[in-house]
Amino acid sequence: MQLESDRNTRCCWFSLNSESLEINLPLTQRGGVPRSQSGLIAAICAFTLWGVLPLYWLQLEFMASSSIVAHRTIWSLAILMVILIWRREGKELIQQFRSPRAIGWLLISGSLLAANWILYVWATLNDRILEGSLGYYLNPFFNMLFGVIWFGERHNRAQAIAIGLALCGVVIQLPTAGTFPWVAFTLAATFSLYAVIKKRSPTGSRMGLTAESALLAPVALIWLYLQFNSPSAAFGGSWTHTLWLIGAGAATVSPLLFFGYAARNIRLTTLGMCQFIGPTVQLFIGWQIYGEPMPPARLLAFALIWVAIAIYTSDGIRRGKSTS
Repeated sequence: MQLESDRNTRCCWFSLNSESLEINLPLTQRGGVPRSQSGLIAAICAFTLWGVLPLYWLQLEFMASSSIVAHRTIWSLAILMVILIWRREGKELIQQFRSPRAIGWLLISGSLLAANWILYVWATLNDRILEGSLGYYLNPFFNMLFGVIWFGERHNRAQAIAIGLALCGVVIQLPTAGTFPWVAFTLAATFSLYAVIKKRSPTGSRMGLTAESALLAPVALIWLYLQFNSPSAAFGGSWTHTLWLIGAGAATVSPLLFFGYAARNIRLTTLGMCQFIGPTVQLFIGWQIYGEPMPPARLLAFALIWVAIAIYTSDGIRRGKSTS
């Protein structure tokens, strides 16, 4: 892709716009770049943040994964409500719950998000972390599939080659799971369907995430009540632990806001290719920081995936230049 240029182009910066908590890109004096380009940068930010999240979750080892998910939901809602009050959008949130159509979309998207989080936690607690990780590599292909089914997206030859190479990279890793990786497939399917719903939903990305969190928060509170014998224990047992748990809200909200914006403004195929960023960053963290093994098959798989990304990106840049 190619950014428009003229003598009035200013430096790149990030800010809050007048509509929602979203990302702004290089602006000219009279306007901004196309939403497809800002959506691409939002996608890169989302998946990079998801990639480095293991470094944060390591600080929460004092609490079970299921309870961490509950805190992610509660503190995410708290942060989003602060933003909503600051922007005086309470009436807009109430309006979302007055519309049966909006409630329907929110229930679907919230349920998909909850199912994805719960299954990932279950996989972690049952020593199926490898299969859960594999799901994030399969996820982009579900995005591409759903992009064709629901949005009529088509692929040229270069894109097809890139998708084929990336698929080969994923297939090479399948034998390491031992059996059919149903956890991986379910994780991929639920999050890709979440992207479809976010793209079709009439609710904006931030308002939609706020409403989804509001629907999930009561369940999270009930879970913590049932799991702990005192409020102090439920919230970490110390101020230091509580602050780490509060931070889990910001760690959850930030990439989801970027993702919600990206899903509404770029093709699902492009979103799918960007999604390889997250698990690759996780690979680097696991390999270089935690010393996890890197057998030849896995190294070859990642090489194929990154070649696929390079081909797809180069094709996008070429097509952007031809249309500019």
